[in-house]
Amino acid sequence: MQRVLVLDKKLQPLMPCHPARARALLRKGKAAVYRQQPFTIMLKEREGGETQPLDLKLNPGSKVTAMALVGLFQRGAAVVWAGELQHRGAAIRASLDQRRALRRGRRSRHTRYRAPRFLNRTKPQGWLAPSLHHRVATTLAWVKRLLRWTPVSELAMELVRFDTHALHNPEVQGVEYQQGTLFGYEVREYLLEKWHRRCAYCGETDLPLEMEHIQPRSRGGSDRVANLVAGRGRAGGPGMERIGQPRHPALGASARSASAAGTQSPGDGARRRRAPSHVRDVRGLRRCGAGFGMAGAQLQRTAPHRKHLPDRDAAA
Repeated sequence: MQRVLVLDKKLQPLMPCHPARARALLRKGKAAVYRQQPFTIMLKEREGGETQPLDLKLNPGSKVTAMALVGLFQRGAAVVWAGELQHRGAAIRASLDQRRALRRGRRSRHTRYRAPRFLNRTKPQGWLAPSLHHRVATTLAWVKRLLRWTPVSELAMELVRFDTHALHNPEVQGVEYQQGTLFGYEVREYLLEKWHRRCAYCGETDLPLEMEHIQPRSRGGSDRVANLVAGRGRAGGPGMERIGQPRHPALGASARSASAAGTQSPGDGARRRRAPSHVRDVRGLRRCGAGFGMAGAQLQRTAPHRKHLPDRDAAA
């Protein structure tokens, strides 16, 4: 439950109180509202008082910074007040882009001459981007405010660093950090070697292959190598659709986890039913757009899971 911050008549911080007690003090006229956000009251008659230690804990983020006041009571630690600080990094970046566009348009107009100023602009030591500077300054300002309004004794901030290389190889150390998956390869050459210079969807060779995303970027996919495959792309024909997942080069079957993570557990392939050969051929033709002629129609008619289609010559 959110407690109400309390100040004495000399604006010195006291222990936060329960909202019901704050309403009673306001109703009796013994307190006045000092601030709406966070809700703070000021006692009109009391000066000083006993306080207990409070810890201010911060969890910084790129978009939101979480703040919490934790009281160290005899019954244990309890959250006294918590809040989120929304950063304006995206809005600041949009404003800078708009200003850049306006200045670029002004340079091309026939207006009064202005001397160029691109050579006399230097960044001072310790310069930060405007969005980062806003994040640091806003967080620091709110920390100072809470220090004035609450009896904070300690400050704690969560600093997290993820070792993505160690997530895939827990035993990595030393120079091995510089020898990742693409060590000695370019991305395109690595994909060609990984998929044996075959289309990841139909398995054909001697085709112009392109880099494709397994999980589209519009649906949250990344540009990591584990999310890329080698496919023929738009060379198969217009209106081509990707159906299912690419075949893993080592297993020869559709494997979502193998394509996404680069590996597959032995149990996954054993539990998955293998489609008949003619069904796999139809899927491969539909993936690469190579079966839209008479051969593709005949293969589709032979598939047992599809409705029987009348013959084109008989229909004519």
